[in-house]
Amino acid sequence: MIPCLPQLPPSPDLPGEMQAHLAGWAERGWLREIDAALAGFLWREVPSADPLLILAAALASHQLGRGHACLDLQAALDDPAFTLSLPPDGADPLDALPSPMAVLGDLDLPRWLAALDCPVLVDDGRGGAPLVRRGNRLYLQRYWRCEQVLAAAIDARLGDDVLSAEAVRSPLEALFPAGGDAIDWQKAACALAARRRFAVITGGPGTGKTTTVLRLLALLQALAIGAEEGARPLRIRLAAPTGKAAARLNESIAAQVDTLALDGLPDGETVRAAIPRQVTTLHRLLGSRPGSRRFRHDAGRPLPLDMLVIDEASMVDLELMAAAVQALPPHARLVLIGDKDQLASVEAGAVLGQLCEHAAAARYTPATAAWLEAASGHAPPAACLDPAGRPIDQAVVMLRHSYRFGDASGIGRLARAVNAPDADAVERLLAEGGDDLAWLAGDAAAGPLTGDIVAGYRPYLAQVAAAEPAEAGRDARAAAVLAAHAGFQVLCALRAGPWGVEGLNSRIAAALSAAGLIPAVDGWYPGRPVLVTRNDYGLGLMNGDIGVCLPFDTADGLTRLRVAFPAGDGSDAIRWVLPSRLQAVETVFAMTVHKSQGSEFGRVALVLPDRPSPILTRELLYTGITRARRGLLLACAGGVGVVRGAVERRVARTGGLLEAE
Repeated sequence: MIPCLPQLPPSPDLPGEMQAHLAGWAERGWLREIDAALAGFLWREVPSADPLLILAAALASHQLGRGHACLDLQAALDDPAFTLSLPPDGADPLDALPSPMAVLGDLDLPRWLAALDCPVLVDDGRGGAPLVRRGNRLYLQRYWRCEQVLAAAIDARLGDDVLSAEAVRSPLEALFPAGGDAIDWQKAACALAARRRFAVITGGPGTGKTTTVLRLLALLQALAIGAEEGARPLRIRLAAPTGKAAARLNESIAAQVDTLALDGLPDGETVRAAIPRQVTTLHRLLGSRPGSRRFRHDAGRPLPLDMLVIDEASMVDLELMAAAVQALPPHARLVLIGDKDQLASVEAGAVLGQLCEHAAAARYTPATAAWLEAASGHAPPAACLDPAGRPIDQAVVMLRHSYRFGDASGIGRLARAVNAPDADAVERLLAEGGDDLAWLAGDAAAGPLTGDIVAGYRPYLAQVAAAEPAEAGRDARAAAVLAAHAGFQVLCALRAGPWGVEGLNSRIAAALSAAGLIPAVDGWYPGRPVLVTRNDYGLGLMNGDIGVCLPFDTADGLTRLRVAFPAGDGSDAIRWVLPSRLQAVETVFAMTVHKSQGSEFGRVALVLPDRPSPILTRELLYTGITRARRGLLLACAGGVGVVRGAVERRVARTGGLLEAE
C-alpha cells in the first residue's frame, strides 16, 4: 500500500525570513497554498530544521504541481527559472519580495545538501521520513514509494520469456500474411509484446496502435485457447485514463473487431469472441473510493484478470500507474499503449516518456534481434541494435509509419518538424501552408481568426437549428449534431488571458451570437457545447466528455433543454441529461490542449498567446497539432518567434523510475 502524508494543518508562523518568503510566494501564486502548508507542517514538527531544508520541501511539493515526481536540486540551482517553471503564467511581479530564483542564487549544492542532513525529515527511503533524498533528487515519500512499486512490478515482468519464438511464429504469420523485405513494426510489436509479461507500444497518430493491439490480443487468445483441450481464453481488460479516451477506444475497437481477418487461425471465430470490446476508465476498473486515494483493488485484493492493456498511457500519472500495477496478479501481463511525444499527465510523473526514452533508437540486443527474427521472419535494422541495450528497451516498440499523415500532409510534416526538433523547418512549413495547413500571425490574425472560428462552428450549429425536439428520431438527430461538432474545435495553450480558454470562450460566444448562430452568450441555450470536468459515475459521465445542449420534448408536451452526450460504447446511443444535474461542466467553444488529449477532431484551430510561456513546449505544440485529422489552422498573436520558442522548449520532467532500486 502506498503511504499517504497526514492531512496538513494551516501553516504556523515560521521563524525568520523564510516564513515571509513562503507566505509571500504562496499569496502571489508563485507557490501553491499546499506547498507552503507542507513547509509549515514540517517546521512545526521539527523547529530546529534548517530553513533551506524547509525551502527544499516546499519546492519539491511545488514540482509535483508542475508534473515532476521530485525536485532536482542541482538543476534548481543551475537554472531555477526553467526548472521551477517560474514565474507562473500571468503572475504579477513580486515587488520588493525576493523571488525563489533570487534566494537560490547565492546557494551552492554542498550547502543545500548539508541542510538536508536531518534524519527525522529526510532519509534514503528505507525509514519513515516524509522526504526522501536519492543523490540530487528530493522526493515526497509517497512519490518515492510509487516509483519503487512501479519499477519493481516492471522488473518482475521483464524476466524470462513467457512464450518462445517458435510458439509465436505460426499465429503471427496468420495475422500478418503479407510478407516483404523490410520489417513490419506492427508485427514486431505483437511479437515482442507476446514474449514477456510487460510491453510498451508507442507511435504517433495513425500508426496503427489500436490495430496492433487487437492483433496482439488475437495472437495471445489463439495461443491460450489452443494450448490444450478445454483451455480457457485469457481474462483481458482494456482501460484508459479518462472517459473520453475510453469512449474513443471503445468506438475504434467496435469498428475493427468484427472485420479483423482471423481466417488463418484455428478456431478464428472463437478467438474473435474472446477479444474484449469494452473499455473502462482506470479509476473505475480499480474501484475508486470517493474522498480517498485508495482503491478497492490493490495487492491484497488483486484484479481478476490475466492481462491489462492501458491505452493513452502518456496521460497516466505516476501514482495511478503504481496503483494499477499493485492491483495486478503476479502472473498478469501489462501492455502500455500511447504516443511518447504527447503531453505527459497533468499530475506528477512522466511514466511513458521515461519508459520510451530510447524508443526511436530501439537499442535491441543481439539476443532480442535473434528472437524477433525467429518469431517474425525479420530482424530489426542494424541501426536499432545495441549490445548495451537495457532490459526495458527490449520490451518497447515504436510504430514508425503513419497511415493518416503521408509525406505530403502539411499536418504530418509539421508534427514531424516539431518533434525533430527543427524550428527552421517549422517556420518554413507555416509560411508555405497547404491544403490541410494554414497560418495566422500577429495582431492582424484576430479578425480573420474570428471569422474562421465562426465558419468552423457554423455546420454543427446549423444541425442544432434543424434538430427537432420531437421524440421520433431524436437520438439520430443528436448523434448528427455531436458528429458535426467533432468536425471542428478551438484549442489553446492557456486557461487565462485573452488568448486562453476564458478569453476565447467569451469572444467566440459573442461572435456566434452576432452572427445569429446562438441565441445567448451565457446560461443554458440550444447549441451550447459543454465539457465535463469531473467524473460523475451516477450520470455515467467521465472527465473529458463533450455534450451539446438541445431542445427536447418532455412528457408534459413542453419543450425543454437537455444535454446530449454520446453513450461512449461505440454505438449511436445518446445519453440525455438535465442541465440542472450537471454540476461540473464548462463551455467548450475553446478548450486547452491538455483537455483535448484522448480526442480527435476533423479540423482544429490551435491558438497560441502573444508572448512566450513556460507552458508553451514542444510536447504541447505537437499534441495540439495532432488532434487534427484533416485540417489545422495555427494562429499565434506573438508571431513565429513564439512558435519557435515552443519548439525549442521541451518538457523535462524529473524522476528516477529507470534508476529505482
